[in-house]
Amino acid sequence: MRSNYRGAGAIAVAVALVLVVGGSWFGYRELVGSRCTGEVKLAVAASPEIAPAVRSTVDAWRADGGSVDGTCVAVDVSEVNSVDVAAVIAAQHSVGLAGVGSANGTLELPDVWLPDSSTWLVRLKTLAPGFTPSDGGSVARSPVVAAMPEPLAESLGWPEKKVGWADLLKQMTTGTGLRTGIVEPTRDAAGLSGLLSLSAAAGAGSNRQAQTAALRSLAIGRSALRDDLVAKFPQASDAASLASGLSVAPLSEKDVIAYNAKKPPVPLAALYVEPTPTPLDYPFAIMPGVDPAKAAAAEAVHDALDSGTFRDRLGAQGLRSPDGTWGTGFAPPTGAPSPAGGPPSPTPNAGGKAAGDLDPLALDRSLATWTAVTAPGRMLAVMDVSGSMLETVPEARNATRMAVTLAAAQAGLGLFDDSWALGLWTFSTQLDGGKDWLELVPIGPLSSNRSQALAALKSIEPKSDGDTGLYDTMLAAYKEVQDGWAADRVNSIVMFTDGKNDDANGISEQALLAQLKDLADPKKPVQVIILGIGDGVDEGQLKRITNVTGGGVFVTKDPTKIGDIFLKALALRPAAPR
Repeated sequence: MRSNYRGAGAIAVAVALVLVVGGSWFGYRELVGSRCTGEVKLAVAASPEIAPAVRSTVDAWRADGGSVDGTCVAVDVSEVNSVDVAAVIAAQHSVGLAGVGSANGTLELPDVWLPDSSTWLVRLKTLAPGFTPSDGGSVARSPVVAAMPEPLAESLGWPEKKVGWADLLKQMTTGTGLRTGIVEPTRDAAGLSGLLSLSAAAGAGSNRQAQTAALRSLAIGRSALRDDLVAKFPQASDAASLASGLSVAPLSEKDVIAYNAKKPPVPLAALYVEPTPTPLDYPFAIMPGVDPAKAAAAEAVHDALDSGTFRDRLGAQGLRSPDGTWGTGFAPPTGAPSPAGGPPSPTPNAGGKAAGDLDPLALDRSLATWTAVTAPGRMLAVMDVSGSMLETVPEARNATRMAVTLAAAQAGLGLFDDSWALGLWTFSTQLDGGKDWLELVPIGPLSSNRSQALAALKSIEPKSDGDTGLYDTMLAAYKEVQDGWAADRVNSIVMFTDGKNDDANGISEQALLAQLKDLADPKKPVQVIILGIGDGVDEGQLKRITNVTGGGVFVTKDPTKIGDIFLKALALRPAAPR
């Protein structure tokens, strides 16, 4: 035994000498037989629920001599909420994601991002064409389910009976007492998936009234945080508790497994509703701009995650493998199918669409409609009635630009409930004596002026010889909204125009920007959103205005797209105080 001890001591001395002479861990690596040299450091930001499985798998891969082209790889896996990384990327590209807010000043962009859903990648790519991550293949999956207290689910025939989104929609909109909830879908991928499915079930685009009613029902029980939402589920099985608690909410299967693992008094049933919602698919996204050595290291790490060991580690975390099946240690909810969550998500680089063939436009519309329905607003709509609005639009059966714009405005008005306040102006040149603008409806609650606003929209006619007094009108509108600023609402101006300022008798751009800077009050923000229609718009001119006021400019050369950009513009508004 002492002989062995002396041998061990000799090795320890040799190790110490190598560490001192060799500089540090290079010498130790050589001594223990590792064949890699140098070091590539790779930062991976992973959604918190998958990070432990990724970290343990990568650690084991490194311990087994994992390297890339003979170079050692040091991997730092951090647990970061997907919304926080999305905010950093959006800020880097100078875009704003609806509902996401400002970036955390301490969070740095990783080399590899493992968000919980490809919807984050789609949203960012839609707004920031320069955001071009590579790889993007799914490494895990969690189906999105309708989570419901088991006694309520049993009353619907669960687990024997299949429940569809249409069944839930009927329960939500017919006064049956079903209390619905959702995690804010602009910040939560499972909430967004549920929103997309519900919007489809309600007939988005063809049955706007049903869709709006469903969204308002969801909005009543929405929560900013997932923990806050699940705390609303009933904590006792008596009739009163079941009636007063949350009845149903879209959550990931992982969330239901984690909730039930705590042995609550009322477990949750996971309803695998049809049509199947977009699952959480955990894409492995290598960030654009990563140097070739790190990109190669990232691919090697991704390969390490394509293993049975990783599959089992996912199972222990309540997650499935990318094909929708599960590994050892997975505790499936009652009635859980295998596979589940739709077809496997293809790798975007292979020409497929991640997360169940996502449609960026449908995603955009659903988020925009949600924001319009749920964020209380005080808005002044300002409509261009200059002569150019009489031009016809071939794509709209030769309807005028004015007619197409007014149809979009009327459809938008239908999204707003009576808690909104709305005013309506038109503008051209010399519409009201020497003024370039004319007030048709003063800003007021839609509960009392909805019919007046609709009638005014139907009465608008362009001024055939009118020019575009944009600067004078913008200044007057800003003052109007700021004077009646409401603390509990999003205060905004939405201007529709097909041209640029061409009022020879109005103020200059320099004077407008100077006055807007003087008027701007961070404690009373007024967002300015300008919708440009046609090829006569000077986008740079408009952006110089919103750079001062806050807000955004949306331009389409095709006037028939005005409805889509109107919704997108509404989604840009920040959340109102709650």
